[in-house]
Amino acid sequence: MGGGSGGHITPAVAVVREILKISPRTRVEFWTDRKYYKNVVKITTEIGVSWGEESRVSGRRQYIQVRKVCAGKFHRYAGWKLADYFKNFGTTLKDIIWGNICGFCGFMAGIVQSFFRMVGKKTRPDVVFLKGGFVGLPVGLIARLLKIPYVVHESDAVPGLANRVLMKHASFVCNPENTGIPVAPEFKKVSASRQKALKKAFGFSEERPLVVMTGGSQGAKHMNEAMREILPEMLKFTSVGLVAGRERYEEMVDLKKYENWDKAKLASDFRMWAFNSTMDELMGAADVVISRAGATTIAELAALEKAVILVPFEKLPGSHQVKNAERLVEMGAVMMIGDERMSEQPGMLLQAAQKLVRSPKLRKELAEKLHATYRPDAAKKIAEILLEKGAGDVKKK
Repeated sequence: MGGGSGGHITPAVAVVREILKISPRTRVEFWTDRKYYKNVVKITTEIGVSWGEESRVSGRRQYIQVRKVCAGKFHRYAGWKLADYFKNFGTTLKDIIWGNICGFCGFMAGIVQSFFRMVGKKTRPDVVFLKGGFVGLPVGLIARLLKIPYVVHESDAVPGLANRVLMKHASFVCNPENTGIPVAPEFKKVSASRQKALKKAFGFSEERPLVVMTGGSQGAKHMNEAMREILPEMLKFTSVGLVAGRERYEEMVDLKKYENWDKAKLASDFRMWAFNSTMDELMGAADVVISRAGATTIAELAALEKAVILVPFEKLPGSHQVKNAERLVEMGAVMMIGDERMSEQPGMLLQAAQKLVRSPKLRKELAEKLHATYRPDAAKKIAEILLEKGAGDVKKK
């Protein structure tokens, strides 16, 4: 199961794909939160079908069902002192106090829901896979109560609160060192000719460099604002694609003035999306990618072998994005500009992008070092671990 963010969904789906390759008759339930339910349904239709239906693609009977599960997120801000809470009192009251009350209620609802789903003989799973995030906490706690083996995957350099609790009693803990981070098979290095074809498909010039910025499916306010500041200068030396995010797109509609069309053809060097469902192709088209520093996104960019500028958000609990990025900076695999510095000096992002666009040699060097961190067999390894742990539980029964 996975939820809470897209970075927890896509690795879990990659593992499900491998499970059904290895053991096609395995029955899989994918539990996720209400926010990501439709996304998961859309993605999983490519790899399986609902209970009892025969796959029209393979002719095999594959079992998968997507279900909603209640959960609650506990809001915290990394590095905040007491004075910061008073300075941001409005935010504190809404996001922390009220948010945590709602989070606790969601958590308790998830506990009850998970218990009644897993307690019956017919509905009891043989093994549970928890791909990080607060959505997995109530499920994992009930799995432990019912003595159902569960496997946890932690992608980040610093485990989140939910995973720190769950790791203590997990049957196995997967991480970037022992298994790698699973990514969808669509994320793979593209040839020069394929990259040009992808640029053309998105409307960009095949010959001009392309910089793609993404703050994730929901968007990143500070990254969008920085792009607003530097876009006119960026367009002097590169094409630009911006994934503004579903929650931030309306704030950025003024940038549409740079996106000009002539008879259904892009007549400018800029495009903006609220969300792009083919991120593997969009980032595959890019010469440079500017992104947050979530572990899954980094793994996808490593698979694509791209030159990357990471903009970690320092206020997340445990500063895990900063640590993810710093580890790669030490390896010489990425460039990094912290969110706070970028917000104060957007020109730093412009300079970094310009440096990479104008230096194919540096791009190649960074991309190769990042690609060296990619573990193409991660999803298969985790699938094998899950099937092994699940088989052990079956024998006990």
